[in-house]
Amino acid sequence: MATVTLKGNPIETVGTLPQPGAAAPAFTLVKTDLSELSLADLAGKRVVLNIFPSVDTPTCATSVRTFNEKAASLDNTVVVCISADLPFAFARFCGAEGIANVESASGFRSSFGEDYGLTFSTGPLKGLYSRSVVVLDEAGNVLHSEQVAETADEPDYEAALAVL
Repeated sequence: MATVTLKGNPIETVGTLPQPGAAAPAFTLVKTDLSELSLADLAGKRVVLNIFPSVDTPTCATSVRTFNEKAASLDNTVVVCISADLPFAFARFCGAEGIANVESASGFRSSFGEDYGLTFSTGPLKGLYSRSVVVLDEAGNVLHSEQVAETADEPDYEAALAVL
């Protein structure tokens, strides 16, 4: 398990993120149209997994906006924004914000959070995902992973994008 903080208070996750050099665990998530998105669907592309507790919080919304802006200029790269939010929340948010350069995907009916070791197991956000970024190469191998130490902070966008 890993320990991060929320406003300075420690909270734990169910495991640890996959580390650089490891093969990314397979996943199947739910897109805003209720169709499924799997890691296999992204084969041959570089992938940025932008993972967070809920799109309805300011820091999470900022990370979606920031990766949406930066994703437009990346070749052969897809950014997948992931939380346990229902697909309807993503559709509402992305529609209102004009978010078009990222995929939004919900883990509400998958084991994604457990497989990636980032579901909170303690604290007020128990059951939601720890703010993390995992970058994969075209073969699905981890190039970069970051679990943000303070949940209220933004991820290191530049470090994530630098490996691409």
